Amino acid sequence: MILVSECLFGGRIVRYDGRACEETDSRFLIWKDEGRLVPICPEVFGGLSVPRMDAQRSGDKVIDRAGHDVTAKYEKGAYEAVRLAKESGAVFAVMKQNSPSCGSRCVYDGSFSGKKICGQGLTAEYLRKAGFIVFGEDELDAACALLDDIEKCDIRRCREGKSND
Repeated sequence: MILVSECLFGGRIVRYDGRACEETDSRFLIWKDEGRLVPICPEVFGGLSVPRMDAQRSGDKVIDRAGHDVTAKYEKGAYEAVRLAKESGAVFAVMKQNSPSCGSRCVYDGSFSGKKICGQGLTAEYLRKAGFIVFGEDELDAACALLDDIEKCDIRRCREGKSND
């Protein structure tokens, strides 16, 4: 299974601005058709509405545009994402780049000026701390390569009569 940002999965609008941003890469769509994807929106699981005020990471905090500290809701959603990843047996995650929750390599800098910096969203951080590999939607080549390696390993174990445990 692959944990995925629900905004990429589609079918339900969860983005802060109420817009859709479904992933259309054919490899992603194949995973979706095969039932490999486990969608989650950490912000919604954390109790935030759709639409909602945009927010950005500022150090260890997540602050919305009005200056409110919404870190607790983002943390609640991040913990839920980790729980769901473990429960579903996810082998890795594909998350929405630039998000204060899901960004895997880049996030906005907290100034609401549109500037991006190297960093990660709170959910991506918590998933990594729990041992999961996290990719952005712009890293599907690497995600596919990892999945191919995992599946080759599983096939080899099966042929050798070994358990996946």
